[in-house]
Amino acid sequence: MLPSKLHALFCLCTCLALVYPFDWQDLNPVAHIKSEAWVSKMQALMAAVSIGQTKIPRGNGSYSVGCTDLMFNYTNKGTFLRLYYPSQDDGHSDTLWIPNKEYFLGLSKFLGTHWLVGKIMNLLFGKIWTIYSAVGIDLASHGFIVAAIEHRDGSASSTYYFKDQSAVETGSKSWLYLRTLKRGEEEFPLRNEQVRQRAKECSQALSLILDIAHGRPVTNALDLEFDVEQLKDSIDRDKIAVIGHSFGGATVIQTLSEDQRFRCGIALDAWMLPMGDEVYSRIPQPLFFINSERFQYPSNIIGMKKCFLPDRERKMITIKGAVHQNFVDFTFVTSKMIGYLFTLKGHVDSNVAISLSNKASLAFLQKHLGLQKDFNQWDSLVEGEDDNLIPGTNIDTTNHEATLQNSTGIERPNLD
Repeated sequence: MLPSKLHALFCLCTCLALVYPFDWQDLNPVAHIKSEAWVSKMQALMAAVSIGQTKIPRGNGSYSVGCTDLMFNYTNKGTFLRLYYPSQDDGHSDTLWIPNKEYFLGLSKFLGTHWLVGKIMNLLFGKIWTIYSAVGIDLASHGFIVAAIEHRDGSASSTYYFKDQSAVETGSKSWLYLRTLKRGEEEFPLRNEQVRQRAKECSQALSLILDIAHGRPVTNALDLEFDVEQLKDSIDRDKIAVIGHSFGGATVIQTLSEDQRFRCGIALDAWMLPMGDEVYSRIPQPLFFINSERFQYPSNIIGMKKCFLPDRERKMITIKGAVHQNFVDFTFVTSKMIGYLFTLKGHVDSNVAISLSNKASLAFLQKHLGLQKDFNQWDSLVEGEDDNLIPGTNIDTTNHEATLQNSTGIERPNLD
């Protein structure tokens, strides 16, 4: 059973919406899909590698959390997302973290390249929709429905679609893999095109979910036992936000500039290179930057500061000792040695970092979505008032040229 009205969050890059919690269903959305034996071994190996903290944090809110995967319009132009939702049922089982062997292939291929250059998993790209469950679960436990969108712009390590109805019926997937730069290709045009596509995918997903909430009949192309009619009359369309990490942070900014239905946005360690200068003045909604201390660099911060215009609500905090991957599930499933070696863990405890980020996000959302919750108990975090936080940024941009771009190879994030 769903609680009363829920907020929607389109986050990572995903949609967030406040919703009414509903019956617990199908937390393991691919339970009846037969896994390849080696995929199971890979998952077991990833868990076995962890000698310290191995568990992805459960939500700290009052609701249990359900999870399912939804694909509407099975083509590569359709909407594909993982939905985290609050439930009044106390039952719980684990979601399959990486549901298909092709996701392992995509990640392995991408990560293998980084191994050769000695910086495995220093990811701006290559992420997939399932690896932000620590954020999605926590937000859903506080009453949000979280739609983690699978982007098909070529920035994911892998994703899939179906070519036709026959392929849907037989489960014959067509896979898309990471789009890398060609020799001599400029980076900005490609990334700008991708961020524009990502923003459209966020808006398309929101339109679809709101249509479902209004009772429009739709069919999930995935053979899962989840009744989408449970979403009918469950979403408060006036309390919708967007949150995203890395390339998803840039997607937050692009999406806010194009779609006023999103009332505010949160950018987690945003990567600003994809942004065109015309976007910065087109964002009237409140915007919150939550950064890691070890990833950010001058030109990236300068891009964020372009969003700080008169009469616009803007906030920025930095988590001390945090790295770029502190917002991603990888930080919880690796040992300290592996985590430090591949920059998956920072000097701050991973649970502390994600807790600060999630609590500050909830406080920001309460203020700007007009929620009647107790999230304002964390208002001080939005101002950077904590021993593990820096108000604003640790990066000095005073003497830095604003035109310097990360793609030149001159400047890179601080990953030490």
